[in-house]
Amino acid sequence: MTSNRPYLLRALYQWIVDNGMTPHVLVDARDPGAMVPAEHVKDGKIVLNISPQAVPDLVMGDETVTFRARFSGRPFAVRVPLRSLLAIYARENGKGMAFPPESPDTDSPAPEGGDKRPALRVVK
Repeated sequence: MTSNRPYLLRALYQWIVDNGMTPHVLVDARDPGAMVPAEHVKDGKIVLNISPQAVPDLVMGDETVTFRARFSGRPFAVRVPLRSLLAIYARENGKGMAFPPESPDTDSPAPEGGDKRPALRVVK
């Protein structure tokens, strides 16, 4: 079976936003596929605010989360492989879900012919 991580991420994101809270994700920034601002990484991890108000063009695909954000006033294109996603939670109360670690060699392969399912695009 394919990973359930993208489905859980999208569902929890919607649940947090629908309840008027601010979704944050905890990311393992040491993943070689992660593109995050290094100056904001602490102990190999980074917390990112992915609320609709904070990030334009949020795309939660089956393998990656991408968006544009500003860090210390500078624009940055963020890319987070879902295997490096450690948790999603509401900033206000901490409710959400932690994900077990995944390594690149345990990812499920895409269906034959590639993954044709559309990514969830969040538009402001």
